[in-house]
Amino acid sequence: MARNRKEPPLLEKVTITDVAAEGKAIAKVNDLVIFVPYVVPGDVVDLQIKRKKHHYAEAVAVKFHEYSRERAVPFCQHYGVCGGCKWQVLPYSEQIKYKQKQVTDNLTRIGKIELPEISPILGSEKTQFYRNKLEYTFSNKRWLTEEEVKQNVVYDQMNAVGFHIPNAFDKVLAIEKCWLQDDISNRIRNAVRDYAYEHDYSFINLRTQEGMLRNMIIRTSTTGELMVILVAKIEEEERELQLFKQLLQYVADTFPEITSLLYIINNKRNDTITDLDVHTFKGKDHIFEEMEGLRFKIGPKSFYQTNSEQAYNLYKIARNFAGLTGKELVYDLYTGTGTIANFVSKQARQVIGIEYVPEAIEDAKVNAEINGIENTLFFAGDMKDMLTQDFINQYGRPDVIITDPPRAGMHQDVVDVILFAEPKRIVYVSCNPATQARDLQLLDVKYKVKAVQPVDMFPHTHHVENVVLLELRNED
Repeated sequence: MARNRKEPPLLEKVTITDVAAEGKAIAKVNDLVIFVPYVVPGDVVDLQIKRKKHHYAEAVAVKFHEYSRERAVPFCQHYGVCGGCKWQVLPYSEQIKYKQKQVTDNLTRIGKIELPEISPILGSEKTQFYRNKLEYTFSNKRWLTEEEVKQNVVYDQMNAVGFHIPNAFDKVLAIEKCWLQDDISNRIRNAVRDYAYEHDYSFINLRTQEGMLRNMIIRTSTTGELMVILVAKIEEEERELQLFKQLLQYVADTFPEITSLLYIINNKRNDTITDLDVHTFKGKDHIFEEMEGLRFKIGPKSFYQTNSEQAYNLYKIARNFAGLTGKELVYDLYTGTGTIANFVSKQARQVIGIEYVPEAIEDAKVNAEINGIENTLFFAGDMKDMLTQDFINQYGRPDVIITDPPRAGMHQDVVDVILFAEPKRIVYVSCNPATQARDLQLLDVKYKVKAVQPVDMFPHTHHVENVVLLELRNED
């Protein structure tokens, strides 16, 4: 006999009071913290509890009694379904305010160290069409919204190209217009979709791995160059490859502004392309980004900050914090494709970049060569294995360390070697102020935080970059 499931509680007329991580907002009921998506502080709502733990709960708003004065009207038709840009309901001025608070709270509550006054966050001039890279997924399982299900909408075409639905890896929301990247991205995606529909191309089944079309990546740059990468599963090479190349030819003919049209054959069960060959169908196998006269080569697998204009502002802040005079040895940790290393090289005696991904290091070397930079050295390897006391003894004690680690922050071994090296200044760039705060506490034994500059790279999301300058305490 089946047990009757207890209905989760409905909480009525609850006021949303704050903003939390991951783009959610916060309400409190009898000391219970409740996380709620797609609401803003000041909203008064009925909450349906979806999941309850000892100290917190997750809920959705099922009815609005009052709308907050801080609320904005979402500009995207896919808002609330695709899972991205969750803060569209907040005016940008309010987004900036909460991101500033996020940085302050993390550094003070987690770091628990002496801090200077935190500079006002540097907002993004563009809040729409600011990204230089998007990846779309093809799927034969189109996601239907709650409204479509309630209205019994029947689609003749259940194939879709767009974005994965959160927590549903095999379902894809069909995107009509995305406001993140230049509108050329929308036109290319929709043209490929319509051509595939008209000519009966198969879209991948993400569970069974059957079907041809898998992914499409579009990269733009401030130089006006445009890269499109189409990824397909090809089993019958003669027939399917010919069919796939007909699609590529259609894209080339329809969009002559594409300067790099590439394709990848992916017959694996995952979407990663780092281990796959890239084929050039039209144009070059790369595009360029420019910054202060420097040219950065970007290939299909290259990492580059996705908001080009804010990346420039971020790097200028990092360079300014470094206080270079032309005499310094600089270590650039987690250098990626060497963008920061090459960007600061004119003001340094030498820059040494270290990065885990070998392909990224090869890009860094190419970028140095393209720009005639001769005072950089790049090394590939796991940071905790590469940055050792022996490495420092061989290549010299850095005067300045610039570090831009992944979201997880720096490994304890890396922190220990930095403390051993005792650079005069550390410039810590982070996309996660929480792990940054933890690392700052570890560095606090020898270093004092002298400046903090948050930078907003991704409008309408909760993410924020933060640049911190640390100086040796005996340099005070």
